[in-house]
Amino acid sequence: MDTITHGIAGALVGKAFFAGTGDEDGELKLAGTTAMNGAGRGDNAPATAQAGRVAIWAATLGGIFPDSDSVLGLFDANGMAVISTHRGETHSFVLLPLWALGLAALTRWFCRHREIGCPSLATLTGIYAAGIALHIFLDLITSFGTMIWSPLAANRVAWDLTFIIDFTLTATVLLPQVAAWVHRERITQPLRALFAWGLFTLAAFGVRWLAQTVQTPISRWVTPVAALLFAALFFLPLLRGWGCRVSRRAWCQAGVVVFAAYLGACFFANRAALRLVQDYAARENLRVEAMAAIPLPPSLLNWSGLVRTADGVHFASIRLFAARGPKFGFSGDAPDNPYIAAARRLPEVQSYFRFARFPVVRYSERGGIHMVEFSDLRFFGRRDRRPQPFTFRVTFDASGRVLTSGWADE
Repeated sequence: MDTITHGIAGALVGKAFFAGTGDEDGELKLAGTTAMNGAGRGDNAPATAQAGRVAIWAATLGGIFPDSDSVLGLFDANGMAVISTHRGETHSFVLLPLWALGLAALTRWFCRHREIGCPSLATLTGIYAAGIALHIFLDLITSFGTMIWSPLAANRVAWDLTFIIDFTLTATVLLPQVAAWVHRERITQPLRALFAWGLFTLAAFGVRWLAQTVQTPISRWVTPVAALLFAALFFLPLLRGWGCRVSRRAWCQAGVVVFAAYLGACFFANRAALRLVQDYAARENLRVEAMAAIPLPPSLLNWSGLVRTADGVHFASIRLFAARGPKFGFSGDAPDNPYIAAARRLPEVQSYFRFARFPVVRYSERGGIHMVEFSDLRFFGRRDRRPQPFTFRVTFDASGRVLTSGWADE
């Protein structure tokens, strides 16, 4: 999942469970809260409001923290960090308690230094742990793969429920928080409702334009329906001002329920798509090495069916509830030769194969240059596009000396 959505989801959980009780400010009366100063003493009244804000920030930062491993890519000369270290130790359930305790201790030190009211160390550790766990969960539901048992094991776990960037999921965790802001005060409620509706409607048209640009068009009826849903969320609560009587905590808890319902829909959609892949494999009597239904944008109705066999990958674009069943194609591996064998022995290629789930090997020769490409077909891209996303390329001269080795970009 993208880092922005991780942060928004962390904030949603923080507001829903760690900093909202329905009082005027929506702040949680956290046990052990003090307004910290140099003497370690303070007034509990202002500390309570401050602690609520710290709790929200802790959940948000916990939701973002695991992606801090992306910084390692800045020091990676060959660009392999994205598959070798990303979603590794910082995404590990094994190391989660250590990260949560360290972040909580750092936050306590910061609050003491700035004399800010702060939850107890145990409470903060729990909040950070919840944020980090939520991040790991949101990465697990994608198809990229997450090393949740690192450093004990390097295998990547992927549940294949949503695409890495899912605008519907992002909306489910963002809209409840915006609705709580819109309906916080009755005087400003209409103006905020109009502003929020206009902004999100404009964003919906922007998403549709972006989808068309990357050749994953969204149906025309989606944006007007989205505009109507936004209108219902922002304008209906204006009636008799009932929206102002709903606490921020209640808005955000309702958002968590909708979020869970959406994931449930993704699960059943994945099962339906996977059954179509299984039916194809059984019908063709394939000797299956790996099989999956991979989510494709822009909606949970779009999937990629993949079957790995000994000689290549069978693939199909699946549209659930379509009149016709999916039509599978086949991408075969190039026959083994000395150049392919030499490429497979390279450490970076071995790292690539630990990451890839549906790899295909291609070989070509032009002007005495021998090129070997490894592509993982699980990632979205037009099947006639060369190279496919996450394609690793190695070139050799006629004597077998490596000329270039790295990600293919043209």
